Amino acid sequence: MMKKQILCVEDEAAIRQMIRFSLEREGYAVMEAENAYVARELVANQTPDLMLIDWMLPNISGPELIRRFRKDEVTRDIPIVMLTARSEEEDMIQGLEVGADDYLSKPVSLKTLTARIKALLRRSEGFSARKVLTVGPIHLDLDAHQLTINGQSIHLGITEYKLLEFFMKHPGRVYSRAQLLDFIWGQNTYIEERTVDVHILRLRKALKQQEADHCIHTVRGAGYRFAEDALNEL
Repeated sequence: MMKKQILCVEDEAAIRQMIRFSLEREGYAVMEAENAYVARELVANQTPDLMLIDWMLPNISGPELIRRFRKDEVTRDIPIVMLTARSEEEDMIQGLEVGADDYLSKPVSLKTLTARIKALLRRSEGFSARKVLTVGPIHLDLDAHQLTINGQSIHLGITEYKLLEFFMKHPGRVYSRAQLLDFIWGQNTYIEERTVDVHILRLRKALKQQEADHCIHTVRGAGYRFAEDALNEL
């Protein structure tokens, strides 16, 4: 079995080496980049399975690098973990909104980092069923990992895709943020419930391209519900 490739984009050599040593011990192959330019060159030659990107990079910041990767068809679905010394909630939200799938504050716990990487890789590989989910005009091809609404292809990130798949498989029922964290991110994963809101916002934004965002209902004080009857008029 080929080793999973992890790209670590971090300008501090000591931190890169520490992360590399820890991940190679876990059986991963690690590529290192000290800035965005080197990272893009490495990705052009070999597409990684996951990327770790520091916020404070020289010349091009981590959030801007993530934004560029998300615009590229080759890299838009690669799981990304943002590493940063910035620990304010607003910074975490900004990191998620530009396209990061997870966020870890420095100093990074290598044990936690490894657990998050394993969880993200499991999720990115979890779309092997050969079938299509259909609710109204929404078609989710689980084999091709593709969403179409009214015949138009809509891009979703990995987490948003997983959320929509879960909602389409369980329409009508209200799920709390804690339940969604367990079902989508996995149990024993220490992620703030606010993260769910950010990814719901991103999912709604994608669905709104075909006026289908109203199928995701917010139930005050309870959580979120997928309302398939809201799609009947589309």
